[in-house]
Amino acid sequence: MITKTAQANIALSLAAFFWGTTFIAQSRAMDNLSPMAYGGLRFTLGALCLLPLAFWRARKLIGESGDRRGLIRLWFLGAGVSGGILFLGISLQQYGLVWTTAGKAGFITSLYVVLVPVILRLMGYKIVAGEAIGAGLALTGLYLLSFTSGLSSLSLGDGLVLIGAWVWAGHVLTLGWFSPKMDSIILGLGQALVCGFLNLVGTVILGQWPAWANVTAAWLDIVWGGIFSVALGFTLQVIGQKNAAPAPAAIILQMEAVVAAVAGALFLNEVITFRMFMGMTIMLAGMLISQLWPILAKPRSLVPPGPG
Repeated sequence: MITKTAQANIALSLAAFFWGTTFIAQSRAMDNLSPMAYGGLRFTLGALCLLPLAFWRARKLIGESGDRRGLIRLWFLGAGVSGGILFLGISLQQYGLVWTTAGKAGFITSLYVVLVPVILRLMGYKIVAGEAIGAGLALTGLYLLSFTSGLSSLSLGDGLVLIGAWVWAGHVLTLGWFSPKMDSIILGLGQALVCGFLNLVGTVILGQWPAWANVTAAWLDIVWGGIFSVALGFTLQVIGQKNAAPAPAAIILQMEAVVAAVAGALFLNEVITFRMFMGMTIMLAGMLISQLWPILAKPRSLVPPGPG
């Protein structure tokens, strides 16, 4: 019998895998689409994929509870907050890449693996040693994986991506609060709809609506990003965070960087150096320590126990 914690870890690991492989689609799509146009198209497609199942589950939940208004209010709140944060994080990351390198952006974004336990501690949660050690190892591994040289200066792009790291930490914490209270498919649909809508509005405002020829040229990248990254990846994140504490969840999700590096080597002819391999190994060690630490054997409530 697989425990709920193990099921959550599997769901989060699959989410990281799908996000990592989507790196290829994101790189190729930028040849034909603007960042917001690609985001709008793939998130809208992902929402359409989830719509039939979410509609069926919503009818079932309303029939069981009878509190239609309460469920709708919670859905609008969860979808609006998580979808808005998701849109902001993706936008900061995509536009930050205009002024910084992919390696620096990847590392700075991944700072949320450390920011999550820091924010939790400030909120009054107790952070156990396994989470702290795991986050530290993940951060060290990410540095080795992402950099061939040190941080020389903080550019405009670095600043945007750094703000985005705080936003991604907020997204993990937000789902940690909403996921246990809502159906995963319905919440996944809601945040995808909001993020896709905001991206499409931004595309129109910026005058970046793509020609049909550009859309058809990037159709495979849109389909891959919409189905595997949005419909599956972000929904699996919601499912996983129902029974996983935010800090270890963030560490598992950071395996996206490892998958992206391997996928880049296999499909984009990028080279994995010994330094990068060591970074992946350390990241994996951090993930395993955070999950196998005896104190984390029993899932904890997301209600803060008070300062301590």
